[in-house]
Amino acid sequence: MPDKTYDVLVVGSVNADLVVRVDRRPAAGETVLGSDLATYPGGKGANQAVAAARLGGRVAFLGRAGTDGQGVFLRDALRGDDVDIAHLLTTPGPSGVALITVGPEGDNSIIVSPGANGRVTEDDITAARPLIAAASVVSLQLEIPLDAVLAAARAADDAGARVVFNLSPPAEVPDELLALCDPLVVNEHEAAFLGADDPAGLLARGPRSVVITKGADGAVVADGTGVTEVPTPSVEAVDTTGAGDAFTGALAWRLAQGDDLAEAARFAARVGAAAVRVAGAQSSFPRLADLEDV
Repeated sequence: MPDKTYDVLVVGSVNADLVVRVDRRPAAGETVLGSDLATYPGGKGANQAVAAARLGGRVAFLGRAGTDGQGVFLRDALRGDDVDIAHLLTTPGPSGVALITVGPEGDNSIIVSPGANGRVTEDDITAARPLIAAASVVSLQLEIPLDAVLAAARAADDAGARVVFNLSPPAEVPDELLALCDPLVVNEHEAAFLGADDPAGLLARGPRSVVITKGADGAVVADGTGVTEVPTPSVEAVDTTGAGDAFTGALAWRLAQGDDLAEAARFAARVGAAAVRVAGAQSSFPRLADLEDV
C-alpha cells in the first residue's frame, strides 16, 4: 500500500465497560450477588484501535464521546495508548456504556447503551475525508449508526483504503456495504444472522473476502484464492470480553503492513488468544512482546 499517515483508522464506538463477575446469571425476576464493579475503557471501535496501537500501529479514531466523567476517562485511555483522538468529537450528554456480566468460564453477556455513539453522523464522516484518505485500512463496526458506517466505507473505498468491517452487533446491512468489505469479519453467530454458515455462503453475499472467527476453534478465511483454516493457540481463558475486537484490530494492522489475509488472520488469532488470558477488554490486549509465549 502507498505510504499513509496512519496504518489504521477506526470509525466506531467508545464505551465505558461496567463489569461484574457472577457465579451464574440471574433468571428473570431473580437477584444474584456478583463481584465488585470494575470499570474499563471499551467499545468495539475503541477496542480495535487500542489493539492495533498496542502492537505498534499508527492509529487514529473517529467517533463521539459525551460530556460526562466517562467521556474524560475514555479519552484519557485512548490517548494513553497513543491513539490519535483529534477526531473523537464531543456530544452533550452521556457517553456510551456497556453493562457486562462475566460467568465462571470467562464467557460474557453484554448490554450496550449507545449514548454519544448514536450521534455519529454522515456529516462527521464528510468532514473527516482527509483523515480517511490518510489511512491504509479503515476498520468499521455497528455500534454507531448504519448511515455513518456506510458513508465511512464509501469514503474509504473512494480514497483507496481497505475496508475491514466487523458485523457486530449483527444487523441488516445493505448489499453495497457488504460489497465494500475486504474482509467482512464475523463470528459464527453473526454468520448465521447473514444466513450462511460457511465462507462460500458469505462470499455469495458480496464481500471481497471473509473471515469467520470461531473462538477456541480458530478462524476460517476466504477470498478469491480459496479457503484457509487458521488455528488458535490453546490458552486458559479468564475473560473473553474484547477478544474479537483484539483479533479484528490486529488483523487490520497486519493488513496495513501488507500481509495477505491468511497471514494476517494467523497473527490476529495469537493476539486474540493472548487477550482472553487477562480480565477486561483493552486492559487485556497484548503488546508484541506478550506474544512470545502464544
